[in-house]
Amino acid sequence: MAAAGAAATDLEVVRGKRAALFFAAVAIVLGLPLWWKTTETYRASLPYSEISGLNALQLRLMVPVSVVFTRESVPLDDQEKLPFTVVHEREIPLKYKMKIKCRFQKAYRRALDYEEEALSLGSMQEAETMLAEPQEQAEGSLTVYVISEHSSLLPQDMMSYIGPKRTAVVRGIMHREAFNIVGRRIIQVAQAMSLTEDVLAAALADHLPEDKWSSDKRRPLKSSLGYEITFSLLNPDPKSHDVHWDIKGAVRRYVQPFLNALSVAGNFSVDSQILYYAVLGVNPRFNPATSSYYLAAHSLPHVINPVESRLGSSAASLYPVLNFLLYVPELAHSPLYIQDKDGAPVATNAFHSPRWGGIMVYNVDPKAYNASELPVRVEVDMVRVMEVFLAQLRLLFGIAQPQVPPKCLFSRPKSEGLMTWELDRLLWARSVENLATATTTLTSLAQLLGKISNIVIKDDVASEVFRAVAAVQKAAEELASGHLASAFAASQEAVTSSERAFFDPSLLHLLYFPDDQKFAIYIPLFLPMAVPILLSLVKIFLESRKSWKKPEKTD
Repeated sequence: MAAAGAAATDLEVVRGKRAALFFAAVAIVLGLPLWWKTTETYRASLPYSEISGLNALQLRLMVPVSVVFTRESVPLDDQEKLPFTVVHEREIPLKYKMKIKCRFQKAYRRALDYEEEALSLGSMQEAETMLAEPQEQAEGSLTVYVISEHSSLLPQDMMSYIGPKRTAVVRGIMHREAFNIVGRRIIQVAQAMSLTEDVLAAALADHLPEDKWSSDKRRPLKSSLGYEITFSLLNPDPKSHDVHWDIKGAVRRYVQPFLNALSVAGNFSVDSQILYYAVLGVNPRFNPATSSYYLAAHSLPHVINPVESRLGSSAASLYPVLNFLLYVPELAHSPLYIQDKDGAPVATNAFHSPRWGGIMVYNVDPKAYNASELPVRVEVDMVRVMEVFLAQLRLLFGIAQPQVPPKCLFSRPKSEGLMTWELDRLLWARSVENLATATTTLTSLAQLLGKISNIVIKDDVASEVFRAVAAVQKAAEELASGHLASAFAASQEAVTSSERAFFDPSLLHLLYFPDDQKFAIYIPLFLPMAVPILLSLVKIFLESRKSWKKPEKTD
């Protein structure tokens, strides 16, 4: 019986050991991998190598230039060489990690019959009308007509002409180096109509170091899918002034044509409002010599903040807001003038603030106070007001007058106040700016996700990153091919996708979930289960070790 009891005890010990080993094997082989897999942070794969390669991206901005030679514009021997293509490439000297090269591809050819007929007319307006009839040029392309050096189409003291569309005229020369001389003139005109260092520096102002390029180039608005424009009439003294303005008609006649021409760069919404008892944040100073009041140049920045609190337009807006304020000074501070840095009155009696808007002071005619009782009815001259606001709007979008070459006749803008090549130049700048912004955003996102392993990378975030990288590459290819419209559309997609991925809310779900909190959660769960298993394994190991060291009995 004792032997049977001992055998049963040994069998139970063996079963206990086997059970402990089985539970330990299940916990290690099945439990730990399953727990690790179910609790790991999901991180979809991202194109890290392609994102790092964007920092070394080289942009080649190709401007197709069609050069048309009329009869007697260059020597006959040179005309027999037509057609052929000449490429002029130069690097834009900007202190930026992305190298930018401008490439003018000049395709030389002879003028067609209708072009010869148009350029033989008496005025440039008639010639441009006839030249524009057959076909419309592609965005970003230019056509330069080379006329005889004795042609009466241009004034004799003018060597070139820049038109309102994508056309220009350059005088030829009867010289053995005619192509070289005319080619330099063409490059000067083409640069003025397309890409210059100033245009690109203004577009990349937020990405350049604080030097001569970015110190005074922060005027243009940042690229956006939409903009909101608010016209506000400020009447601080309604007891003295009964102000009326036809803002609806003025927007329809002057502002809307300009915005329609600019619609390819973004969507626009326009609204207006009248604010009573809205005063400036600065007290004007009295000038006894002229019996008038004035605002000094150094006090103009302090005018905006108190007024901005009354506008209330930018708080709920998803897009940048441009504010244009027409201020009718109160009777106690009339007339009111704005002075420049030299103390001279500003001709427009207005000023603008970069990326914010503009303010114009509208003084009431002093004779109106003698003709009637208060309040005086004031009819605002909207033509004069809109001339100022449209000029400020052009500056805010970075549409400034180009640096034209010497002896160049500059055409007046079209009825909408915007030349076609000015719009192309804006699209060039916006495309480069969008690519720089998308590249910076993607690089920052990749660095952030590489440093913090707790951030969840969902599949939709990864798809946005892949889409942004592909859009950047496509935009660069389209710019190198001279396809401005498709390049700008791709650059917009790159910015949208990169920012949508960067600001995705899912990236913050586990950002503040450090390892000590994980231990605090999982230790109470695993410790009661792990301690018995570990103690059993230790006991099995010690017993096995004793059995290995126990000497065998020999007779």
